[in-house]
Amino acid sequence: MAVHLSLGVPSSPLPLTFLRPPKLLSEPIIKNPSRTSFLGSRCASSFPASSPMESRPKLMEFPHLLAPHRDLMITLIAALETRLDSHLLPVSLPPDVEFYQNETNSSQGSLCIRKGRDSSPIDFMLASWLHLKQPSGDAFNITNLQVYLKPTTNAPHFQFELVQCSPTYLIFFLDLTPRKDLVLNPDYLKTFYEHNQLEPLRRQLDELVPESKPYFSSSLYFRQVVSPTGILVSIKSEAADGRIEEIMRDNISPIANQVLGLWIDECDFEGSGNVVGENEKSELEKRDYMIKSKAVQMDLSASMPLQFGQEVADRVLGVIRTVFNI
Repeated sequence: MAVHLSLGVPSSPLPLTFLRPPKLLSEPIIKNPSRTSFLGSRCASSFPASSPMESRPKLMEFPHLLAPHRDLMITLIAALETRLDSHLLPVSLPPDVEFYQNETNSSQGSLCIRKGRDSSPIDFMLASWLHLKQPSGDAFNITNLQVYLKPTTNAPHFQFELVQCSPTYLIFFLDLTPRKDLVLNPDYLKTFYEHNQLEPLRRQLDELVPESKPYFSSSLYFRQVVSPTGILVSIKSEAADGRIEEIMRDNISPIANQVLGLWIDECDFEGSGNVVGENEKSELEKRDYMIKSKAVQMDLSASMPLQFGQEVADRVLGVIRTVFNI
């Protein structure tokens, strides 16, 4: 989901994340196999450097991240593509949307989207990174990964976002976004949240990482969208001694990978899945449409022009609106 924490600074221009870092400062034929997946380089490793086949999506370079952050993103994307590749169409974005930047190169972003096949319950899989340089010379480095499902299933969406605000400070968001009202549908709560033991995973971070603190969004809308087991924390280390990298590697990475695995297993992509009637399908469509529309309206439409200029923002937002079907 990536929804917006509304803290009065440029937020991450990422679909469905009202997640803002705090203000620290004033089935086509594919001619190029490297574009068939986010991990395109694995298809190109045997080609000489001069060959166009050696290129890989900008997304997978993650040029500004700490090593454990980069490794986690690559691991999560690889797990999704390994388990769900047969459900996904190839990447087919324009090059100037896969990678974009402002006139001074101080803000850079990469976006990759794989839409689900017609027969798949997956609507789309989206991954992105942002590098937003600040006047002090520091930068926000933001990564986002999400998988949205079609209304042919009522399983939750998968949402992951990790924000490096500085070498000693990060924000972590991980959730299986509910697609039904949990008060009115207690069986849904049991199926996707209680039976999966997601609450112990949420508590694990609190117990093992004393630097972890709850991160409260100023957006009331965001608070209603997140599940009761969603993880939204800030983690700050007092010294630049590698502690943040250690937390990413030893705590955040195992939890994120475990939640992703639980989500894939529970969604039962290769089985019969959840049977959804027409009335329920209509309600799911309305809920999904509202969340996606609010993300663009409340966050992206305002923040992207400020960070990248109107021309780049219009180009990237046009693709996002098309994929979101809004």
